[in-house]
Amino acid sequence: MKTGTLIAITILFSFSQINSFAQGKVIPLYSGEIPNSKKTPAHYQEVLDTNGLYTKISIPTITVYTPEKGKENGTAVIILPSGGYRVVVDEGGDFAKAFISKGITVFVLKYRLPSDEIMQDKTTGPLQDAQMAIQWVRMNAKKYKLDTDKIGFVGVSAGGHIASTAATHLNTVLIDNKEKINLRPDFLVLIYPVISFTKATISEATTRTVANLLGTNPSEDSLNFFSNEKHVTANTPPTFLLHAGDDERVYVEHSILFYQALQKAKVKSELHILQNGGHGFALEHPTRADKWFSWCIEWLHENGFGSQK
Repeated sequence: MKTGTLIAITILFSFSQINSFAQGKVIPLYSGEIPNSKKTPAHYQEVLDTNGLYTKISIPTITVYTPEKGKENGTAVIILPSGGYRVVVDEGGDFAKAFISKGITVFVLKYRLPSDEIMQDKTTGPLQDAQMAIQWVRMNAKKYKLDTDKIGFVGVSAGGHIASTAATHLNTVLIDNKEKINLRPDFLVLIYPVISFTKATISEATTRTVANLLGTNPSEDSLNFFSNEKHVTANTPPTFLLHAGDDERVYVEHSILFYQALQKAKVKSELHILQNGGHGFALEHPTRADKWFSWCIEWLHENGFGSQK
């Protein structure tokens, strides 16, 4: 066989492996009836548009990304993507590639979006899916070679609101949990998260996020319930926070308020405020690229959540 042909085949095989990996394995989140659901109308069909935005999600799923065999370090993250409770951004695969390169197993949650059409109570649907995701991962920990004490959430923007809600409302259990599986994440990584529904933190974009979850005239009780900085306790998981100071969609005050609450409760936490970057930079910050990801991995290692083999 000619050398050029051999190289071409090798490259093609490598690309095939990468492409196969990038797709992940998609698994329905619920094996039976989905809690808090109504019969899905015929017109309510899931769509993934050309911009990578999911809408009308009625059947939540987990997509599994595993490190190279033998490189698993027992730590896992459940990624909750962004989208303002209006869409779910198809960004989990990019984050997954970064984490599995460090030996961390990844589960990307495609959660239901708040909707009166498919839910009895739209305010609790995303939180239920987050609780079910961590229950599912812990119940399948042996299969994926995971340490059940090293499973955390990575929440991005509105996904950070879901993650921080799940981590600060541990007594609000919205799923069947006969096995009494621990639903507390062991750590949080929050990337420009929505945290608070208080007036001081509300931008125009966050106003829409609140309305998507709670409606246009939410009660003070519901606003307080979902202002997660108000519910931090000593049992809140260790947290890594990242935000840009010039974020005009989700003000940096969200991360600052949560960090201050964590510090007051003496919870291990680390906050990085970048001077620029706006909102939604993910792993492609305009001046720092993915440098923050190295800080995140270092923080995880410092707190005992695995190291790359």
